[in-house]
Amino acid sequence: MELFTTGAGLEVLMRWLHVFAGVIWIGVLYYFNFIQTPFFGTEVGGPAKGPMTRGLVPNALWWFRWGAMFTFLSGWTIVGYRAMSLGIPMTDGYMTKIMTGGLMGTFMFANVWFVIWPAQQVVIANAEQVAAGGDPIPEAAARGGKAGMASRTNTLFSIPMLFFMISAANLPGFLSGTNDMMYWLVAGGVIVAVEINGLIGPGAATQKPLTSVSGTIHGGLALWLVLYLIGALLNS
Repeated sequence: MELFTTGAGLEVLMRWLHVFAGVIWIGVLYYFNFIQTPFFGTEVGGPAKGPMTRGLVPNALWWFRWGAMFTFLSGWTIVGYRAMSLGIPMTDGYMTKIMTGGLMGTFMFANVWFVIWPAQQVVIANAEQVAAGGDPIPEAAARGGKAGMASRTNTLFSIPMLFFMISAANLPGFLSGTNDMMYWLVAGGVIVAVEINGLIGPGAATQKPLTSVSGTIHGGLALWLVLYLIGALLNS
């Protein structure tokens, strides 16, 4: 019964929820970016876009946004438990790595709930209105483009985010020093810059890599390398 009566057991349950919800969230994110969006650009997928937007997409978005919500809440609950109940200082190397992943995860969560979901509501309403014989909603295309850039930014973030989450418990020598303020100024600045780039109007030159699946993956790997090198250099 220690699973339900001890702090360690409750943390295991929370981690279980965190991973379960995260698999749902990131799985649907990858489905949207690696499968659905490229399919809509094909000869077969183009005509199917309207019906799928009215039928499949709302259901997928439900799992997408609630997966994000439970991942976000459970993740920060774990961080709070380890900091307050276990006394792990925020300057500890474990926390630095978790917080780096958590910062990217928080931006991803915010993108889902405050950018992607509101924009997709307009896109879905537009598809339904057109299917009923009405006029297109003028801002639907622009809102869809903004949601697409935010979604691609989330996909990019997910690559280094997963590395930092995994490295927290499995790479103790990385980011175990005390140069935390300088690290956060540099690494945090890079992460914020990537987020801002994803939120500016679609079509900006700096968003060009995000227009393709391969560019997004390469961008995620590049961000991972930059953040890893920042951590390694400031930890030396």
